[in-house]
Order: sequence, then structure tokens, then C-alpha cells
Amino acid sequence: MITTIRSVLFRALYLLTSVFYVLGAAPLLMLPGRKALMRWILGYTRVMCFWMRWVAGIKIIVRGKEKIPEGPCIIAAKHQSWGDGFLTFSQFEDLAFVTGDHLENFPLVGGVLRKMGAIVVDNCGGAHARARLVDEELKKAQRHNRRILIYPEGHLAPVGRHYRYKKGVFHMYQAYGRPVAPAATNLGLRWPQQHWRLTPGEAVIEYLDPIEPGLDKETFMARLERAIETRSIELLGDEAPKDIELGALLPDPRS
Repeated sequence: MITTIRSVLFRALYLLTSVFYVLGAAPLLMLPGRKALMRWILGYTRVMCFWMRWVAGIKIIVRGKEKIPEGPCIIAAKHQSWGDGFLTFSQFEDLAFVTGDHLENFPLVGGVLRKMGAIVVDNCGGAHARARLVDEELKKAQRHNRRILIYPEGHLAPVGRHYRYKKGVFHMYQAYGRPVAPAATNLGLRWPQQHWRLTPGEAVIEYLDPIEPGLDKETFMARLERAIETRSIELLGDEAPKDIELGALLPDPRS
């Protein structure tokens, strides 16, 4: 009963906080540069992490942050929960990220994303158009010495399973010419994408040994997937679901 009440309260605060920060971002869109807006959004993600800890009872543990290279790099992370973005973004001052254009359907959000320098990928465009967009945005990010967050599966994955990693992460790795820092997590145990109810307990995000630039596609993709998926399953520990095949590859939901 207590967990249900906490979940309902958290969901209400999630909605109210999101509306407040989106509306508050509107006047910041008119200011030159993105610094003020980035500070505002950083505050939003940290407030959300505060609600996660003190309302939902999710204790966030960050490991291995010292492994992330200095300067521009790509953070390729496991995506199990709607909370992944809040958790990761809250740790960095000026983080760029890759997202689909579906978020532009929400009022003001499209303008906020563009002002933040997010890499918004047109899901309906062809592969050539997407590659050109990514190249242009990568050049902008590199000029400003930014780290970039990407979820290489392209979808929220159920706990213990994964989708085939998209080749776009290799294209970014190759074009950026910088290391990729894999990131594993078990946040899906606490804030599952399949259910509205949150579960109190520890949630870990762990940054792993970076992958150096210059690898071929097959080597890079295998190494990235193995690192993220193996460690994400290990982080489940005794709470790993017993009724599924751990590590199972899921069919693309868009196919």
C-alpha cells in the first residue's frame, strides 16, 4: 500500500515538475547561447532525481564516472527506464544527446531540444538524410567540446533482455573519432517501462572501460554490446527475473 501511494505521488510530481520546467524554459529560448537553458534543464533532472530518491525510495548509485574520458566522447548507455535520461543528464554540465523526432510533438519541446543542441533524428527520413544530420550535429558538438549520450538499442528494453544495437552508434563513433564510454544500469528494476508502479531500492548506473577509437564495425559493435549487456545483467543480481531468458534478443518493435 505504501509503495502504491509513493508511486502515485511520484507520478503526479513527475507530471507537475515537467510542465513547470517546460513552461519555464520558454523565455530562455530567446536568450543568446544555450548556457542558461542547459542550467535550467540540469536543475530539472536533479529535481527528478530528488523525487526518485525521497518520494519513490530509489537510491541512485553512480559507479565508474572517473572512467569517462576528458573532453568530447560518446556515452552509450543501456535503456531500461524512463528515468535513464534524468539519471545520466543530472551528472554532467553540458551533455548533448541523441533522440528521435517524436519528442517534437509536445508543445515547446522541439524548440527546447534545438536550443540545447540535441541531435534530433528524423525517424521517417532515409539513412542518408539521418547520417548527414548526425555528421552536422557532431561537428557542432565537437566544436563545443561536448559529451554525447546515445541509447544504441533505440528502444526501452525490458529488464534482462535487449534489442539489436543500431548501426548508427558505430557511425557516430567513426565520425566523432573519440572514445565511447559504455554504461550499464539496473534502473528498470525500480522504474520499469512496462508498469506504472515504482519499486524502492538501489538503482545503479555504472560507467565501464571506454572503447578506443579506430575499431572496425564488427569489432566495435560486438565489444559495445557485450560490455553493456553483460554488466547490466550482472547488476540485476538476485532480482533478475526468473521467468525469462536473460540476455535474450528481442525483435524490433517497429518491424
